[in-house]
Amino acid sequence: MDVTALKAHAHQVLHDATIAELPRHYRGKVRDNYDLPDGRRILITTDRLSAFDRILAAIPFKGQVLTQTARYWFEATRDICPNHVLDYPDPNVVVGRRLDVLPVEIVVRSYLAGTTATSILTMYKAGQRQMYGVRLPEGLRENQRLPHPIITPTTKAADGGHDEPLTPAEIVDRGVLPAKVWQGVCDYALALFARGQALAATRGLILVDTKYEFGLDADGRIVLADEIHTSDSSRYWLQQSYAERFERGARPESFDKDFVRNWVASRCDPYKDPIPEIPAEVVLDTALVYVRAFETITGLAFEPPATTEPILDRIRRNLAAYL
Repeated sequence: MDVTALKAHAHQVLHDATIAELPRHYRGKVRDNYDLPDGRRILITTDRLSAFDRILAAIPFKGQVLTQTARYWFEATRDICPNHVLDYPDPNVVVGRRLDVLPVEIVVRSYLAGTTATSILTMYKAGQRQMYGVRLPEGLRENQRLPHPIITPTTKAADGGHDEPLTPAEIVDRGVLPAKVWQGVCDYALALFARGQALAATRGLILVDTKYEFGLDADGRIVLADEIHTSDSSRYWLQQSYAERFERGARPESFDKDFVRNWVASRCDPYKDPIPEIPAEVVLDTALVYVRAFETITGLAFEPPATTEPILDRIRRNLAAYL
């Protein structure tokens, strides 16, 4: 990581990726998506950082890091599961097949960790042992490895709603997914996670848990969509220090990208109050963590923008064939 080079490009930030000439624009928290008439979807990953159900800031390089990390993993797992990718016309852009996205959030977990209401650690601390159709043993400690990886499916809540835990029986009995499709999703998710853990270990990392999104293509095949094993969709710990820190009850070392979140939360109620202006050094520190995560996870050197051209201008140029 050449910090000097990165700092020189830190002003190049993609806040918004609205391109009026592209059809059927959908603006998500992080991505701007466009659906083409021929069944292709353009996904542009911006630098927006979302937390507390709102956009807090734009982090230089974040969109490129997420796109290129997912590219590494899509290519490393394409022998396991078909994915939606058709082309990478720009460092921040994926062109993929449009899918009927399955209405179940798939998270694979290998350690007793997490902070959300649907995480197994939160539920375990509340006294639950039977969850997601799995029974966890007594006596597990926070951040301990599970006997084997488990799938923890949840509903996909609408905006403002909350995901709810599901069991495999509920998914099939309620008709959320046919039994054959659910089994296929489980087989793919566990195989992808095993590959992810194996490759992460060669980089000195533990892939703790991760989220997958699947859809069905026009032929009814299960296809991996969205992103895979990025630092936003996955939890990684540093392997070298895990055992020692676990024994003394310390938090495992990770890619701590929560500089912005923690800074904001310590100064206001982020769900109710106006967000104070976030210092440039906090934003830059977060950007450097994202870049470090990319380089550690993939083993590749991060390449900052080659010119001072605004990122959206570059994207429009690289998408000329689609406009």
